[in-house]
Amino acid sequence: MRAFVIVDMQNDFMPAGALGVPQANLLIPMINRLIPQFSLVVATQDWHPLNHVSFAINHPGKKVGERVVVEGQEQILWPVHCVRNTKGAALVDGLEKGQIACAFFKGTDPMIDSYSAFFDNAHLKSTGLGEYLKTHEVEEVVIAGVATDYCVLYSALDALKLGFRVVVIKDACRAINVDPEDEKKAFEMMRTKGATILRSSEV
Repeated sequence: MRAFVIVDMQNDFMPAGALGVPQANLLIPMINRLIPQFSLVVATQDWHPLNHVSFAINHPGKKVGERVVVEGQEQILWPVHCVRNTKGAALVDGLEKGQIACAFFKGTDPMIDSYSAFFDNAHLKSTGLGEYLKTHEVEEVVIAGVATDYCVLYSALDALKLGFRVVVIKDACRAINVDPEDEKKAFEMMRTKGATILRSSEV
């Protein structure tokens, strides 16, 4: 069985959002067309407390884009985004939610970020997604969403480590590209580690 994992298609990651990903809104109709091809569809959501370690405002004197080390983990600082129970954290308007069986929340611990859909960045705590997929006898995970160079990348890598076959839909992902080469490097890393990179027309 294969599952479709929709990563972080939330209002705050749309171009006009607090942490806008360029052209992320263009993914909505593409993902909607893909959803009916899968018998199991799940979504992930950043779900941060207001005092989250990733927010630059919680580090006096620091700015968005700077890096700090917190409890041995390097952390990139971001603007406040996807605060739990706010409109910014909600799945984006226009996304067909009726077939989404379950949503998995990440970044809920104020002291550690969670790019991956499966674990926090230190792999100390599971989101429950891996266990859920294995309970449903999923063998292949197909990933789309944002951002290619962070949450899609680390979700794909963790899925591979958990033993799933992984397909990433290249044209159904968008990157932040803090560095212009980040998206390219992310796809290269996923491919090198064993993920299959396809276009939506090939799924």
